[in-house]
Amino acid sequence: MDGFESNEGVILVSATNRPDVLDPALLRPGRFDRQVIVPLPDVKGREKILEVHMRKTIVSQDVDGKVIARGTPGFSGADIENLVNEAALYAARLGKEKVTMVDFEYAKDKVMMGAERKSMVISEQEKRITAYHEAGHALVARMLPGTDPIHKITIIPRGRALGLTQQLPIDEKHTYPRRFLLNSISILLGGRAAEELVLEDFTTGAGNDIERATDLSRKMVCDWGMSPMGPMSFGKKEEQIFLGRELAMHKDYSEETARRIDTEIGQIVSACYDTAKKILSENLQILHHLSEELIKREVLNSEDLDAIISGRALPEQEKTEDSEPIH
Repeated sequence: MDGFESNEGVILVSATNRPDVLDPALLRPGRFDRQVIVPLPDVKGREKILEVHMRKTIVSQDVDGKVIARGTPGFSGADIENLVNEAALYAARLGKEKVTMVDFEYAKDKVMMGAERKSMVISEQEKRITAYHEAGHALVARMLPGTDPIHKITIIPRGRALGLTQQLPIDEKHTYPRRFLLNSISILLGGRAAEELVLEDFTTGAGNDIERATDLSRKMVCDWGMSPMGPMSFGKKEEQIFLGRELAMHKDYSEETARRIDTEIGQIVSACYDTAKKILSENLQILHHLSEELIKREVLNSEDLDAIISGRALPEQEKTEDSEPIH
């Protein structure tokens, strides 16, 4: 930006996380005409940020920054700082002199999945339903090729959820192929499919899964051109300029096209649901065994899941989430 004198310049630096709602007058040449995008850190960036924040605390020799960085996709620098603080607080509550890998695992689960609600009273019937629901998610995810590996399955209530199945990607993803998205929808519907097969009834526990699956299939049809309708985009979003909030979807297609869109979305969801049911039907005994172990132990990791699928006996362990670090 020009200063008051011809030989004097003023450089003004500003930051925002919503560049889409800035007044166009601010972005004219000669004003904020240099834009530097600062994305979320990748796995190497997270590892370096983690090293910076771990200097403030005493960590054990077993703490592996690479493992922690790989298990925290999508974390910002502030999220990583919060992770280290939570791990240090948990270690202090246990009277430890050093922060171990177990403490980081506990902190990561708390930050990503919410705090445990072990005091919440759950009936045996609800516990059984939750176990089959999460087992359905995990088994479908394990049997479908090319999906993110299962990291942890738990029926301990966290946040608003009665149970959770957590997947962690092996590497950073920036684009998603159509098959990966279809498999993701099948995994989301795996819990509902397990309820139908075993309980012969439906519960409200699959509400969020169904919403996410429908939203993903709608984006495949309307935004990404991943349907027989071809590479076309349907619907323009109208946003309020100051709030940056989507208020309405401008309908730029006919009623006939709207019916075709609804049909395509329904066919994608139905096909993925049938895939989930087929996988669970073919592995019904494994589903029963997995659910029984979940009810007994409350938490299973990827090694436990592989052992159950292969028919091996699980080692005896205490019924606690942080009994040992998961690598």
